[in-house]
Amino acid sequence: MKSFGLDIWGDNNFIIKNDTVNINYGTQPSLLNITNHIREKGYKGPILLRFPHLIKKQITTLFDAFTQAKNEFEYKGGFHAVFPLKVNQFPNFVYELVEVSNGYNYGLEAGSKAELIIAMAFTPLGAPITVNGFKDKEMIALCFIAAKMGHNITITIEGLGELETIIQVHEELNKDNNTPIVPKIGVRIRLHSSGIGIWAKSGGYSSKFGLTSTELLEAYEMLKEHNLLESLWMIHFHIGSQMGDIAPLKKALREAGNIYAELKKRGVDSLRAINIGGGLAVEYSQHTHNQERNYSLKEFANDVIYLMQEIAKSKNVPEPDIFTESGRFIAASHSVLIAPVLELFSQEYHEKSLRLKEQNPPLVQELFDLYSLLKRTNAREYLHDALDHMESLLTLFDLGYIDLEDRSNTEILVNLIIKKAIYLLKDEDTNELKKLQDRIQERYLVNFSVFQSLPDLWGLGQHFPIMPLNKLDIKPTNPASIWDITCDSDGEIEFKPKIPFYLHDIDVEKEEYFLAFFLTGAYQEVLGMRHNLFTHPTEAIIKFDNDGNYYTEGLIESQNLIDILDDLDYDTNLIDKSLKYKIEESTMLNKEEKRDLLGRLYLYLSENSYLKTIQALEEK
Repeated sequence: MKSFGLDIWGDNNFIIKNDTVNINYGTQPSLLNITNHIREKGYKGPILLRFPHLIKKQITTLFDAFTQAKNEFEYKGGFHAVFPLKVNQFPNFVYELVEVSNGYNYGLEAGSKAELIIAMAFTPLGAPITVNGFKDKEMIALCFIAAKMGHNITITIEGLGELETIIQVHEELNKDNNTPIVPKIGVRIRLHSSGIGIWAKSGGYSSKFGLTSTELLEAYEMLKEHNLLESLWMIHFHIGSQMGDIAPLKKALREAGNIYAELKKRGVDSLRAINIGGGLAVEYSQHTHNQERNYSLKEFANDVIYLMQEIAKSKNVPEPDIFTESGRFIAASHSVLIAPVLELFSQEYHEKSLRLKEQNPPLVQELFDLYSLLKRTNAREYLHDALDHMESLLTLFDLGYIDLEDRSNTEILVNLIIKKAIYLLKDEDTNELKKLQDRIQERYLVNFSVFQSLPDLWGLGQHFPIMPLNKLDIKPTNPASIWDITCDSDGEIEFKPKIPFYLHDIDVEKEEYFLAFFLTGAYQEVLGMRHNLFTHPTEAIIKFDNDGNYYTEGLIESQNLIDILDDLDYDTNLIDKSLKYKIEESTMLNKEEKRDLLGRLYLYLSENSYLKTIQALEEK
């Protein structure tokens, strides 16, 4: 049985039962059954499944880890967390996040006006809202409005200009108020410490956000001058997303902790919290030698609590409340993208595709003999002979001595020999065999868009765990690369010998074969682009009743062609009239044919851009 690294990245959220991958919750239904149940309702193409119980699991795990760390070290500060909306703003996610986090005083973080409106509308009163990123007067005014609504909101100052605007808005909105209402104020500090990896520039002196030490002192003076020092209650830092190594965080914590202590000693009595930002990593790897995270959540929480306590003790200041803004950790695991395989592009390399003649060129006939006589004892020798023959035959083709059928037979026979030799020598884990796998890799055409559903794979080279929904009792043997359906060569998940990926040899004309892409819940949806005008896939929320049986709600079908064009501000009425006119004015069609074509056209316009499988076409 092939686990596809499930024990590395799965976090016990999914299990393999018999030959399928199943949800490890309730009655443990298979993803295949859920997918087929949705498709039976007429929804085709890729499907995004959301599992709210996994959002709740992550929130619970995060709070439990910090509660245990606080208890272990007898830490006196509190722990708070918010979800950064930039990670996933889709309503089917946000609604479920707010619902399952009830009881944790869990809040939202906003980095734009639109996100702030979402936070103001859906964050329960009392739960924290933090506002990061660059802000203008209007956005800061919205923060004041939120505070006046009763929200526990903190504006994080990214630059001195923002502080000047806060002072201005405060004077305008509270000028006639004897008890002015002001949002809490946080200060983002530009640390010397930097992160590592792709997002390393989120920290350090060259980072985009935060105040230098000099600017921090100026902000302190400005707040004091305008009687707003009592509103300063948080310092904030962030050293990068997907923090694979714990060491940079420890360094940043020491630096931020000492800044906190210095401000407390200056008389900022209201300062009570340190926001450590996000960055808590998710393990995406499917191979033990290529894991991305070198620490556990327990170690993460223990380090934060221990280091803050040590600094507080040494500086003789109160232990601060800890805030986190980890979004990837909360959201990534909750969604799974399911997409059907449409075609295997190397299936022409089968015996049935051979076009052997009564009289073949000697080297082609020798290749056929090598293939026919290949066995375990001669596999390596015959493999070498086949590769040598192929080079000779391709040279003969270039010189015009053999024809296209001969070349085709050469390609097929060499491919078959390599496949057979690798199978016979599968117990010999040699570099030579690994290199040959790239020669025989199978190209799986999958009904989805990398650019829409896995943009970080295209833009950053981020790997996502992939596995088929069934046949898990059969060892997959095809070295696999995955092609999406966009007309772009970058829409590919290529086979890499150092982290090999294998799939089953299947006939898509006889059976459907689905691939599942896991840990897609963070960033992928909001960053997804409409390359070739492929839009967000059909999505469904999967919940469980008290008996552990699953049910589906929140089904949203992928946009149809007209809606896509309408979103791009095309005049769809004009398009409709133009298409209709051109059919009606065609001199090549009779009246009945025109009526039939119009009916077909409007049927196709009501469909989404994703391709239909053979089975789906037969059902129609």
